[in-house]
Amino acid sequence: MMTAPVYILGGYQTDFARNWLKEGKTFVDMLHEAVSAGLAAAGIDPKEVEVAHVGNFAAELYCKQGHLGAFLPELNPALSGIPTARHEAACASGSVAMLMASAEIEAGRYNLALVVGVEQMKTVDPATGGDFLGTAAWYEQEAKGIEFPFPKLFGRLGDEYERRFGLKEEHLTRIAEINFSNARRNPLAQTRSWFTNETQNLTSGKYANPVAGRLRVRDCSQVTDGATSLFLASEAFARRYATHRGLKLEQLPRILGWGHRTAPIKFDTKIAESKGNPYVLPHTRRAILDAFQRAGLPDVWSVQGIETHDCFTTSEYMAIDHFGLTKPGESWRAIEEGVIEFGGKLPINASGGLIG
Repeated sequence: MMTAPVYILGGYQTDFARNWLKEGKTFVDMLHEAVSAGLAAAGIDPKEVEVAHVGNFAAELYCKQGHLGAFLPELNPALSGIPTARHEAACASGSVAMLMASAEIEAGRYNLALVVGVEQMKTVDPATGGDFLGTAAWYEQEAKGIEFPFPKLFGRLGDEYERRFGLKEEHLTRIAEINFSNARRNPLAQTRSWFTNETQNLTSGKYANPVAGRLRVRDCSQVTDGATSLFLASEAFARRYATHRGLKLEQLPRILGWGHRTAPIKFDTKIAESKGNPYVLPHTRRAILDAFQRAGLPDVWSVQGIETHDCFTTSEYMAIDHFGLTKPGESWRAIEEGVIEFGGKLPINASGGLIG
């Protein structure tokens, strides 16, 4: 279990369909909107914020800027003097920023933390952006000189599933169809107005064009610009917050549990380590089980929905069996039976996910 409860008071998300560069704006404007609107939405006085954590992958590459934590007091003088930190953990940068903020609250250091995630990625052409993303792999050995290295690596994840268990392209296509369909319900999703006939667009034309390895455009999430803010609070602060709003403490959402594991950076090493294990990525399975254990939940069927990292259809396919919806290698069952659909037994990425 968590050592102390951590409550979620509110936050804000920008519209992921926006292209901030075309608007003549930068990540600084994104930070300002996320923080200002988040404070307003949660009804927080900025003077109450005691610490802030920023999650960002590669602003040094996409925006030629580091040291992002120091922008918060620049944008809001009420935040001047509070400790801030920027966290980079590739695609988990925002999650790690949130985890570090919650850890400080659990430790009793602070009562109210601001967490911000920001990425402005539409600043370069696709090939350059693909090269930048390759720095989340072992660049010299897995990405240098390779066009779109990450689709290639996640294509190999699909290849590994095919080698071990068999894999049909129709199941990957269905994952994309579901996520695009879900995105149409999300007023902040990037692709909400892209398609009128998902099946036609996913099986023909440019969306069926190969990108790298077995993956096609339909299998890949699209980069975009976006920022979010979130306010995490201790029980003492959350109790006061609830009382002032005529709420019971139990009405406020809180973090039940978390899991955090790190595997070797190279794809080949990951696969070698999983030899003899029923799961293709055992570290992912362990992180999920850690979260369930800390939350006091017996299994995945204790939750009502899953939001998972669908950077590619193969990563969501992997997530299905690693979460425990099926036995290892049988993710296709949950897809064919409609389990993961919006109206299914356990929807995945009802927001549309990254693909949407």
